[in-house]
Amino acid sequence: MALIITDECINCDICEPECPNGAISEGDDLYVIDPELCTQCVGHYDLPQCQQVCPVDCIPLDPDRPETHEQLMVKYLRITGKQ
Repeated sequence: MALIITDECINCDICEPECPNGAISEGDDLYVIDPELCTQCVGHYDLPQCQQVCPVDCIPLDPDRPETHEQLMVKYLRITGKQ
């Protein structure tokens, strides 16, 4: 699953630079995650880095975008050009 940032976000800007895929950006009111770029850090790290650094734990899995580990790896390969 891709991750989402909930409205508990305090706009601290800690998560954006941690994303190896550039999936996190500043939205109108809070930071947002592009689900087409989010791989939950599969291919880069063992755990999603944004979740690791978030001080308010506002980055859960997006229940509307179920993805398996294998699907996330395929997305990682596509994004990085390592296909």
